[in-house]
Amino acid sequence: MKRRDILSLSAVAAASLALLPSGAVGQQKSLKDQLTGAWIHVSTKYKFPDGKTADTMGPNARGIMILDGSGHMAFINMRASLPKFAANNRTKGTAEENKAIVDGSYAYFGTYTVNDADHSFTVHVEGSTFPNFDGMDQKRSVTLAGDELRYTNPVATVGQGVVVEAVWKRAR
Repeated sequence: MKRRDILSLSAVAAASLALLPSGAVGQQKSLKDQLTGAWIHVSTKYKFPDGKTADTMGPNARGIMILDGSGHMAFINMRASLPKFAANNRTKGTAEENKAIVDGSYAYFGTYTVNDADHSFTVHVEGSTFPNFDGMDQKRSVTLAGDELRYTNPVATVGQGVVVEAVWKRAR
């Protein structure tokens, strides 16, 4: 091959690589790109300071967490079975019915930011069914493996020193 042909091919190859979307050349997706989407609840456990754990919402709990590309998020988690209200009116629940719903569900929404360096995301809670968390920032350490997301959250709704350990699978 002539020297000019080799230089021409090299220039074309370099130009082609430059036109590829950023991240396409030997880079992994950012953590935010990996987190963006809908996630289905697998398990959530409280880990207490004495080392004991408790299944937060009992067996077969249900939930979804949605992290969108613009940085907004929504979360809901609930027991597999919540009692129906005898009055068939959510504003007319008995004390027992209302307690069962509060004990058996948790939801919040807000925004989130991602830190690739320490593999975490921070949720800014705008509104929550546990209003004590409204306006609070909560950092979660993340591990991703395929379609599984695991995170720990050192701030639980049941008091100081309790860590939340959650597992989610990507919604399909």
